[in-house]
Amino acid sequence: MNDATLLHAIIDNAIDGIITIDRRGLIESINPSACKLFGFSPHEVIGRNISMLMPEPDHSRHDQYLQRYQATGERHIIGIGREVRGLKKDGSQFPFRLAVSEVILTDRTIYAGFINDLTREKEAEDRIKNHAAQLEELVEERTASLRKTVQALQEAKEEVSLSLEKEKELNQLKSRFVSMASHEFRTPLSSVQLSASLIEKYSAQEDSANISKHVNKIKNAVGNLTTILNDFLSLERLEAGRVEPTFTRFDLVKLAEEITEEMQLITKQNQNIIYEHTGLSSIVVLDQNLLKNCIINLIANAIKYSGENTFIEFNSEVTESQYIITISDNGIGIPEADQKHLFQPFFRAHNTGNIPGTGLGLNIVRRYAGLMNGYVQFESIINKGTKFTISFSSNDEKNVHSNY
Repeated sequence: MNDATLLHAIIDNAIDGIITIDRRGLIESINPSACKLFGFSPHEVIGRNISMLMPEPDHSRHDQYLQRYQATGERHIIGIGREVRGLKKDGSQFPFRLAVSEVILTDRTIYAGFINDLTREKEAEDRIKNHAAQLEELVEERTASLRKTVQALQEAKEEVSLSLEKEKELNQLKSRFVSMASHEFRTPLSSVQLSASLIEKYSAQEDSANISKHVNKIKNAVGNLTTILNDFLSLERLEAGRVEPTFTRFDLVKLAEEITEEMQLITKQNQNIIYEHTGLSSIVVLDQNLLKNCIINLIANAIKYSGENTFIEFNSEVTESQYIITISDNGIGIPEADQKHLFQPFFRAHNTGNIPGTGLGLNIVRRYAGLMNGYVQFESIINKGTKFTISFSSNDEKNVHSNY
């Protein structure tokens, strides 16, 4: 096979359309892919001006483009690397990316146009835009619904606070509160989560800043609402006496490293969680799930109440007599006047401002620690930071699960 035969074989079997024209704009050759794209056979276009394949205004202006290019050498005039539209035989149009090369032969100059069909990409882009518009409406609708729910929850919280002196009434209100929150939140949560999944599905075809914005908005809303639900459900289980610790032996360092990796994903910009362990052993005997809940809650608070570009210190220590967990931040701190109320349910310090929260997390942490025969202490200085310490006795292993 000679070079000319090989070249013709490559052009005829190319996926993209290839058309060559002379200096007057007359079509000299067209490959099968270009014929298929435009709906013409070779004999219908060869010898005719390339403008026959262009819709207005390019149809009328093409000769001017070519003349200006030949006179000035302005390569962009004939559309190198541009997205343009083609005119098919049936009168319909389609988008394509056009790249043009000037080919200088021994006796003349020709121009080769390489045509990459963008129909599928544009259709996918239009679908994504439509989905983005629909999801925008859905987000607005869900946001309005969530605002109403949050308002209802705030009113319920105030009602609970006024009833704290009557323990029996408080428990009844909490039960109703949890039932309402579960019912009102689960449906919008499911819808929002589905919306996020749909956005990710379609955004895989096209990078869209608008879709990414809504994905983050929805996921943040889901995360915040899920945290609120978990706090209320944990409180309800504690009040009902349905939380029974299961003591097992496990590796504290392994658990702590997993939590650190997980929580690092939700830190603010340039926030870093630094974990260190002290002690020759890392094996402890506690309820792993309850301990994980306590640590995550305290680290989440440290992230929430600390600024960007800060460190959160997470330390564990195993001695012959104690297991000790400490979490320290250099955030907003807790006002001294509020510290005595810190572990009360629904209480939030006065300097938390618009930072979201239920006021239940620390109450749950203390009660979970108590179920494992541990206790919680803290030190805090306003605008300097806070350090929480959870301590457990390591001497009493009588409650270890029988499988260990």
